[in-house]
Amino acid sequence: MTDETPATGTPTAGPTVARRTIWMVGGTAVLLFALGVWLVVAKLPVFLSQSTIPDSPTATTKTATTGGGAEARRIMATLFFVSPDGMELVPLGREVLYGATPDEQARRIVEAQVAAPADDQRSAIPAGTTVRNVFLTENGEAYVDLGGTIVSGHGGGSLDEALAVYAIVNALTTNMPNVTSVQILVEGKEVDTLVGHLDLRFPLGKALEWVRKGQ
Repeated sequence: MTDETPATGTPTAGPTVARRTIWMVGGTAVLLFALGVWLVVAKLPVFLSQSTIPDSPTATTKTATTGGGAEARRIMATLFFVSPDGMELVPLGREVLYGATPDEQARRIVEAQVAAPADDQRSAIPAGTTVRNVFLTENGEAYVDLGGTIVSGHGGGSLDEALAVYAIVNALTTNMPNVTSVQILVEGKEVDTLVGHLDLRFPLGKALEWVRKGQ
């Protein structure tokens, strides 16, 4: 019977190829791992620092928007100006600064009525008149304390006096429903009249007879 044992001294290829494959796969894995670690260590801080840059302009814009440069809130109000013929008052809509309380809103309206018009309208209030104080009572009365040239700036006519007084009275009673009457004070004191014609010793109610009809 013949012995089938292979001849000795002939190299076996299978185990050698397998070991080479294992070493190649292992070496590749080590290289990839090392590359990943390098990317994390070297590139991640740079990426994170760059990703925070867009946030800065947004924060700056919000600060600028909410800072002192923000536009003040305003409301629409009816103010009264002298008609072209000088005989009556003309009501016109104007923007007025918003007041957080009724007293503050009343003052804003009076200040806007007393201020010189920004357009070609004619004010019934003498230039140089100042608003010292405005306060409201629980029974619907408003007290308007004026200063400056409210007296000395008048020409002395009864019509000019009435238009000046009722421009203020009508501005408050028209724009503030809770105000039913207005008393004019001068330099913190009650006065009989501005220039000798209209009685100012008591609060005055709305007087639309001084306002042009159809406006």
